[in-house]
Amino acid sequence: MAAPLQLLNLKPLNLKPFQSSPTLTFPKSTSIRCSSATPSKRSYTITLLPGDGIGPEVISVAKDVLLLAGSLEGIKYEFQEKLLGGAALDATGVPLPEDTLSAAKQSDAVLLGSIGGYKWDKNEKQLKPETGLLQLRAGLKVFANLRPATVFPQLVQASTLKPEVAEGVDLMVVRELTGGIYFGKPRGFGTNENGEETGYNTEIYAAHEIDRIARFAFEVARKRHGKLCSVDKANVLEASMFWRKRVLALAQEYPDIELSHMYVDNAAMQLIRNPKQFDTIVTNNIFGDILSDEASMITGSIGMLPSASLGDSGPGLFEPIHGSAPDIAGQDKANPFATVLSAAMLLRYGLGEDKAAERIENAVLDTLNRGFRTADIYSSGTKLVGCKQLGEEILKSVESHVPAGAV
Repeated sequence: MAAPLQLLNLKPLNLKPFQSSPTLTFPKSTSIRCSSATPSKRSYTITLLPGDGIGPEVISVAKDVLLLAGSLEGIKYEFQEKLLGGAALDATGVPLPEDTLSAAKQSDAVLLGSIGGYKWDKNEKQLKPETGLLQLRAGLKVFANLRPATVFPQLVQASTLKPEVAEGVDLMVVRELTGGIYFGKPRGFGTNENGEETGYNTEIYAAHEIDRIARFAFEVARKRHGKLCSVDKANVLEASMFWRKRVLALAQEYPDIELSHMYVDNAAMQLIRNPKQFDTIVTNNIFGDILSDEASMITGSIGMLPSASLGDSGPGLFEPIHGSAPDIAGQDKANPFATVLSAAMLLRYGLGEDKAAERIENAVLDTLNRGFRTADIYSSGTKLVGCKQLGEEILKSVESHVPAGAV
């Protein structure tokens, strides 16, 4: 069986640049660069952001896995752990301290656990943990978020969908990450003509923001199965009408890609009705946020899915797509698979270290094949373990270096 990222059909968009440059080159001068690292460097600075809730638990597992896979492949790391989110608020009064952002920018890659929790839910917006994450993404200028959703053969029964619907699902959501309603202005609170309080946000995209994410998505689709679905709400929203116009114009450069369009409400239904119809989905910030979380549940658990956020230059940001799960924090119940797979994406896309990434990817599948599960993916006949023990089992598989064909 292939390694997870091969299962996901998420191969490097262009392996050739890793031989001389970390830049992934796209046509028409658009490029994505994950890191300042080069393949000959073999020594990297990684910024770890454990964050809140289960974040420290899953980051601890991922760090151990990175260290072991790296040592077996001749890679050295310098880890620097920094505060983000609620942990940063408690210690410094802000969700993203200057020294965290500075360290992240100067590192070769950034690995994030999770942020947020009930404790800070009633904070003003600028003092919410989530604001720190948005600021980090903006500060690193990572605009393309890759969120794969693949149903592992071992976890078909864990999906909430019927096995015949879930089996074989393999899709990729390419989410625009630094524009749209989360960042658009004007925004705020006010009073309308009737004297009622109001809250408002602006969904806005400039042409270059749409073009760069669309081009990125076309390239991802080209490396997968050649199908791209652009999701919008062009029957109602002007921003979506403009989005569709730009995507259609760009499609002329990709005659080999089968492009379709779907309204977001229909896309949400179709993901449940027939998810196998999708290969690559490209959409805006808010729709991508929602649809990728919906897609994650098809796989059986949001605890299984990694993500990579990439920009034109500087380090990439790698993180599981799950939240901080404060209800199980500190109880050794967290599923570390998504963070471990995010670490594999960090190696493959952030550092160009494919062999170490493959070790981790194969180890995840081997651990699943040996029947180890956390509660969120447990089923009869498998072995229920906690976060720490699952991490230990993954380490055993990393060390044994199970070949892709053997799992």
